[in-house]
This record gives sequence, structure tokens and C-alpha cells, in this order.
Amino acid sequence: AGWRNPSLVFYGLLFSLPLSFEYSFSATLGTDIPDELLMLLTAGLFLIYGIYNRQAISREIKTHPLIFLLTILCGWMLVAILFSTHPLISVKYGLAKTWYLGAFVLAPLLVFTNKASIRTAALLLAGSMLLISLIALVRHGLTGFSFATVNEAVSPFFRNHVNYSAMLVCMIPLWIAFYYLAKKQAHRRLIGIVILLSLTALFFSYARGAWLALLAGGVAFLLIRKRKLVTAYLLFILLALAAVFWLRHENNYLRFAHNYQRTIFHKDFGDHLVATYKLKDVSTAERFYRWIAGVRMISDQPLTGFGPNTFYDNYKPYGVPAFKTWVSDNPEHSTVHNYFLLTVIEQGCPGLFFFLLLLGAMLWYAQRLWHRAMDPFYKTTSMVTGVMLVMILTVNCLSDLIETDKVGSLFFLCLSLLIAVDLQTRKNKTVEQIN
Repeated sequence: AGWRNPSLVFYGLLFSLPLSFEYSFSATLGTDIPDELLMLLTAGLFLIYGIYNRQAISREIKTHPLIFLLTILCGWMLVAILFSTHPLISVKYGLAKTWYLGAFVLAPLLVFTNKASIRTAALLLAGSMLLISLIALVRHGLTGFSFATVNEAVSPFFRNHVNYSAMLVCMIPLWIAFYYLAKKQAHRRLIGIVILLSLTALFFSYARGAWLALLAGGVAFLLIRKRKLVTAYLLFILLALAAVFWLRHENNYLRFAHNYQRTIFHKDFGDHLVATYKLKDVSTAERFYRWIAGVRMISDQPLTGFGPNTFYDNYKPYGVPAFKTWVSDNPEHSTVHNYFLLTVIEQGCPGLFFFLLLLGAMLWYAQRLWHRAMDPFYKTTSMVTGVMLVMILTVNCLSDLIETDKVGSLFFLCLSLLIAVDLQTRKNKTVEQIN
């Protein structure tokens, strides 16, 4: 059935994303079940389908600027792999990246040929996440919605409440789009209830980054309408660079050193927020420790970086003892908690430049397509994609989730959607001109 209709396998993959869980076969071998297996199957099926039906991948797709920028980014990743400090780890990363791209770039470009396919994909993904949110709310409610038990409530589907909230917040624009496009009042009432449930689940996720992403998404909506999104993006990059240079100048970052003994994990969320504000929360303090180590790493490998997926194996000698916390041993092998910093560490300054260029181009297309599209469906799709991208950008300032199956898949799906909408609205514009 998958060979005759590969779209079914792709839809199955989307539905499985929120439902999947991590499984370790051994201390060194683990995977996500079932989505990683479905990624391999989807990528393989659509690769074979593309080979045997070459006309399916149009010239417009092959020569699209976003595909061109993605190709450059992947090309530089291969260079970084060649110069990696741990080649085997980086090669494994590169192989995994290929089926990510096959499943979430190639496959959707061949599936998203009409409104029905896009609507079906969005509904399956959002519906699956809604199911997990309801399960998490019930389980969390049984413990009184305690901050200390939120990670248990979302397991085994998500590693922690941060990963859960990052995907959850990205579903809210989808439900709002369904509400806006719904024609029947009954459907609107039902979707309105779903939106309220999603916002409730987001609140009880107790994830500061996701709350900030929701706010950033609202700002993005206004910026797209005013054609200011790309300008704001460039300003954000300049401010971030200015902050880094100021912190490095005469070691200004040392002013924010914390007390090792006073960085604690709070079981009460109110105390957690206060500790964050006072820079005494252990997760915030540990981020500072890794960010500083990461920035210090850049000067040693500014061109090609240390190699994809090698941060953990290289960062500890660069840590500053004044920022060390009681969780700095990092037994779970987590990374730097900032995807942009992770990219420059592992793939050098060119790697970060190419990624920022691709992200900027995606934001530009989202804004341009919203203003160009006349069809309400494609107009709404463009807006949702732009808002979701800003949300993903926001959560990745405090995490590195583009390498995960949950949020990383959304990023590449956004890229495919922008290309699909661009091609569809070009056709519609041509038809209007002929008529």
C-alpha cells in the first residue's frame, strides 16, 4: 500500500510524531519509535518514487531559492564533517540528516500539491498533538498540576516539559487557522474549545521558553502584516551580536557569575520564576556555563567548527569554573541549549551564516507570500508558517531542538510549505493574468 500510495506513509509519519518515544537498545544505540523508522521508510519510498517519476519533481522545485540555500547549508555540513574532531559521530549525524530531509523536505514537496493535502497533514499533526495534550493534562491533573510532576505527565512521549511545550505552542497557530477557515459555526465552536484546551496545556507545561514563543508568535503576526518581519529579524541578529561582543569585552560576563551553592532546582513554579529572575535557578545558571564555554570554543575552530554532534565531547575544558553548577557533570549528554550557538560551534562561522541566511529567506517568503496570495487558504498558510518559524526561532534561543524529531520536523515542514505555497500561488497568479 505504501508503494502504491506513498502519501499514506507520509501522513502516518506526521501522525506518529507527537506519539513517538525514545527507546534504547543498548547504552550506545537508541532510536525514536515509531517515527524514526517511518522517516527512513518515507525518505526511501519518496526517493525511489522521485527516481522512477522524474517529472514529479518539477524544475521549479529543483531551482527554488530555498532549495538552493538548503543545498549550500548541507554542503557546508559535509565540509564540517570532513574536519570533525570525532568523525564517526559526525558521519552518523550526517546520515540521520539525510532521512530527515528526505522525509520532511522531499516527501512533502511531492505531497503538498493541493489544499486538501496540506489540510490533511495539518489536521493529522495537530490532532495527534491534541491527543497527547489531553493525556498529559489528565495525568498532570491527578497530581494537582504540580511543577515537580510535569515531566512525568508528558513521558514517555516527550523527554521533558521543554520539548513538549515547544511542539505544543507550534500547534496553536494551526488551530487558529482552522478556526479562521472554518465555514460552519459548529466547527468554530469545537475548534474554539480545542484552542482553549491547548492554551491550558501550554500554561501547565510550565515552560518559560514556550510562553515567550507564544508572545513572539503574536508579534510576528503583526510584523508580517506590516512587512516588518525581516527587518525585525535582522535587528534581532545585530542586537544578539552586540550583546555577545559586550559580554566578551573585558570579561563583562563575569559580572553575572552565580553562587554555586545557591543554584537550586525548585519544585514550586513560583519559586522557579523568582530564581530565574535572580539568576539562581540551576537550569538558567547551567545555560550560562555552557554558553560561555561555547563562545570560548569558537575562537579555536572558527571556520569548520568541531564537527556536527561533537559539542559534548569538546566543551568541558572551555568551561569557566565561576559559572559551574552542581549539574555540570551533564550525565545526559545534553548540548549547549542554544541552536544558533551550537551551529557555530559545530559547523563554524560559515555554518551559522548559511543557517541564518536560510532562516531569513524563509521568513521573507512567509511575509511575501501572505501579501501576494489572494486565496484565503494560501494566505493563511503563509501566515501560520511565518508565525511558527518565529516560535521555533524563539525556543531555539534557549534550547537546541532543530535536531530533534519533534521540532526539527516542523522546521523542515515549514520550508516545504513555503515552496509549495509559492508554486501554487504563482500558478494562480498566472491564471488570473490570462483571464
